[in-house]
Amino acid sequence: MIDTKLPPATLPLPVRVHHPEAGIAVITLDRPHVRNSLSLLMLDTLQSAIADVSNDTSVHAVVLAAMGPAFCAGHDLKELTAARADADRGRAFVKRTMDACAATMQAILNSPKPFIAAVQGTATAAGCQLVATCDLAVASETAMFATPGVNIGLFCSTPMVALSRNVSRKQAMEMLLLGEMLSAKDAVAHGLVNRVASAAAHRAGWSASGPRTTCRRGRAIHCRSWSELPAYRQKWFFQRHVKF
Repeated sequence: MIDTKLPPATLPLPVRVHHPEAGIAVITLDRPHVRNSLSLLMLDTLQSAIADVSNDTSVHAVVLAAMGPAFCAGHDLKELTAARADADRGRAFVKRTMDACAATMQAILNSPKPFIAAVQGTATAAGCQLVATCDLAVASETAMFATPGVNIGLFCSTPMVALSRNVSRKQAMEMLLLGEMLSAKDAVAHGLVNRVASAAAHRAGWSASGPRTTCRRGRAIHCRSWSELPAYRQKWFFQRHVKF
């Protein structure tokens, strides 16, 4: 049985939240030793962090970032494999994990705050899905994207949903059927990413420039009538009108 309890207080959680400046929250995936793979604990902690910043009235925009050479490698396959030792061969654990993943993606979509993915490395499978689910995405020159499940006899059916909402049908199927890496430059060309920043600019904190613009727009329209809009209508406004 996989232990999904929170770690002792002396151990760090796999997700950190900080506020580098007024109006901006940065959620950082912090499991670099396993390429920020989405364990059940990681998903539960990430979902909790998303809920916290979404409910924080002082936050106007959220950056989703990551530590280490990879943005996110997708699901934690070692954890899923270990669950096969359970009496049901891991079926219940896999369902819990997939349900947690779906809930996390829905939490981003349903948040009234715009989410900006700051992609510094590779984003594969459910990690690519995270990028596609965010409202905006900026990548470093070295970032790469893929849905490589086909390479191990699987198919990235869940990431396919978010991916196909960002890129054309033909491009989505090419990524899904070939499992090849897509460069940051090509990701911009196909609509998965908004822009590419140099590695130096990425390290210097380029990711704040997008949220600052979004925050200015958000503050300008934040009034009683705005706050009373349902979350999905607020998100629709940002998706349709806010550029950076």
